[in-house]
Amino acid sequence: MLPTAAYTAFIKRRAAELGFMYCGVSKAEFLEEEAPRLETWLSRQMNGKMAYMANHFDKRLDPRLLVDGAKSVVSLLLNYYPPQDEQQPDDTLKISKYAYGRDYHFVIKDKLKTLLADIQAEIGEVGGRVFVDSAPVMDKVWAKKSGLGWVGKNSNLITPGVGSFYFIAELILDLELEYDGPIKDYCGTCTKCMDACPTDAISEAYVVDGSRCISYFTIELKDQIPTEVNGKFGNWVFGCDICQDVCPWNRFAKPHAEPQFNAHPQLKEMRASDWQEITHELFSELFRQSAMKRTGYAGLVRNIQFVTDGPEPVGPGETNSAELL
Repeated sequence: MLPTAAYTAFIKRRAAELGFMYCGVSKAEFLEEEAPRLETWLSRQMNGKMAYMANHFDKRLDPRLLVDGAKSVVSLLLNYYPPQDEQQPDDTLKISKYAYGRDYHFVIKDKLKTLLADIQAEIGEVGGRVFVDSAPVMDKVWAKKSGLGWVGKNSNLITPGVGSFYFIAELILDLELEYDGPIKDYCGTCTKCMDACPTDAISEAYVVDGSRCISYFTIELKDQIPTEVNGKFGNWVFGCDICQDVCPWNRFAKPHAEPQFNAHPQLKEMRASDWQEITHELFSELFRQSAMKRTGYAGLVRNIQFVTDGPEPVGPGETNSAELL
């Protein structure tokens, strides 16, 4: 077996042992096709007030600017789909499933650091970096290039027989490996995600207007939520799973096997009235080391009030800004 084949087999085997659902490899190179798409998306201001998405434009498109001598991008998927008995009922205020347990950044980064250390122990001097949704890396594009799925009309990566309820992470290595190829798009004529989005964030297939997404309003936006989307959030107070829940491919989703993603037992018992009365102490208990920290207690209270009572009027001399962290 050639060294590249042996190295690739080792990495994929070790990734599976660490709990990753799938592992694929693509060549580290400039993303020529993505450059105009990203530029157009930003020029249409679909990033809203997420100014950071316009930063490091070149690095987003070329991993060799992130890791000297980069030759391979190893993409990994980690399932977070919760067991049915842990999922929140439809008659309560809801948070996105990915935020049920411990913050995925911590969980995945630990696994990736272990994987990189194991690669270096097995192969020798290998340079590289680990990435978990916190650096200018186009994770869905790299996962698509490595054959882990296709990017659907809701802009999520979708994997045949699995769906899309998983996290994507990367190792960028200065090691040459055997590269996988992309698979075809199986969305077909389906438009369920587009039809179901209550804020019309997916008005064009394969293009999501981030500035109109419920996840943007409830997590990223630090100002008051615009009155124009009042009544369109349903019962979502942190993130949104609508476009994934309606996707036919997610009927194949299976419960994760990562204990750190298990929800606090009290979460599924929370009713709308409990959410409206949530205290800072209970928030800290339920969401210790959770991705919910991104919006914070004050941000969650803002979201709950918006969903249950509608936006508060802004009086003369007042601003629309709010301290949410």
